[in-house]
Amino acid sequence: MRKIRLKKQKKTIDRKLFLITVVLTILGLVAIADASAPQAINTFSDKFYFVKQQLVWGFFGFLALIVATRIHYSFWGKIATLLLGASVIILILALTPWAGVANLGARRWVFIGPLSIQPSEFVKLSLAIYLAKVAQKEKGMLAFFLPLLIVTGLIMAQPDFGTTVVVVLMGGAQIFASGIKLVPFFLSIFGTGVIAVLAILLSDYRKERVLTYLKFSSEPLGSAYHIRQVLLALGSGGLLGIGLGQSRQKYLFLPEAATDSIFAVIAEEVGFIGASILIIIFVAFIVRGLGIAKKAPDKFAAVLAVGIVTWIGGQAFVNMGAMTALLPLTGIPLPFFSYGGSALVTVLFATGILLNISKHVSKGERKRRQ
Repeated sequence: MRKIRLKKQKKTIDRKLFLITVVLTILGLVAIADASAPQAINTFSDKFYFVKQQLVWGFFGFLALIVATRIHYSFWGKIATLLLGASVIILILALTPWAGVANLGARRWVFIGPLSIQPSEFVKLSLAIYLAKVAQKEKGMLAFFLPLLIVTGLIMAQPDFGTTVVVVLMGGAQIFASGIKLVPFFLSIFGTGVIAVLAILLSDYRKERVLTYLKFSSEPLGSAYHIRQVLLALGSGGLLGIGLGQSRQKYLFLPEAATDSIFAVIAEEVGFIGASILIIIFVAFIVRGLGIAKKAPDKFAAVLAVGIVTWIGGQAFVNMGAMTALLPLTGIPLPFFSYGGSALVTVLFATGILLNISKHVSKGERKRRQ
């Protein structure tokens, strides 16, 4: 008679992933303290203003991470529909003139009491949880695409093309990980590509971003100003960088130095080698996360882990790709590094869920004994 024995499960979190997360967060705080100083002095007469705000959010973020590591991951599947519904409602509120906050022509924020939050950050996690629940129930393609289309449509309306790209990457990875048939999957990718092209062609600002990417030598003080300042920062950094705290581009030459463009400041100060080390750390995060997904105890955990890793890793490489002119500028933050409370708390909370999944992976494969 055959017996199936499952080796004892882990009781502790993936310590290497936790260490990587701590390192990324600390490096992010150092980078914000450096990159934000000129703007902080100019606006608040306190060069540490932004990093002090980020320290507070980092504290709450790690509290959220600790809480998430102690809640069994299956709990989130039970409230997946509620989480996604609440996130969609807040996304809609951000588009309204009486609840949303307009900034630079976009409505991406909403006030809740004294706090200004970015709903698109929270919807990434709620959507990842919902799609993992759909995968667990083994539903058809429509069950995946309907919530994905609703969320991306609302984010595009803000407008926020960069976040839309990340959400589509995350959703596509989760659909693929769910084991769905490949023919409809690749047809859906083709359809998504067509929609993306139409979205670019029908929007003046998106079309301008693409044209600037293709020919950023034109209009150096106009539409190409941002990317030219980014490239000046990268070129100044060279191989070893000009020294920590010595960036010249952060002195109000580089737009969004402490948020979307913070990687350019980092590369200017620590050079190609330092920037490469940062990329390696993000790669290590992705590898550890995918390792957890591979050993996950069930389909919900596996697909959720893939979603979280694709979201954080994909967003990091979309940001860095834009900052190195490999991709068009998208206006998307670098996880753990860019200034912003909503982004940091949500990423740390999502990492906490990933760490909780790591507590339940099996130490070994199933062994069959005769």
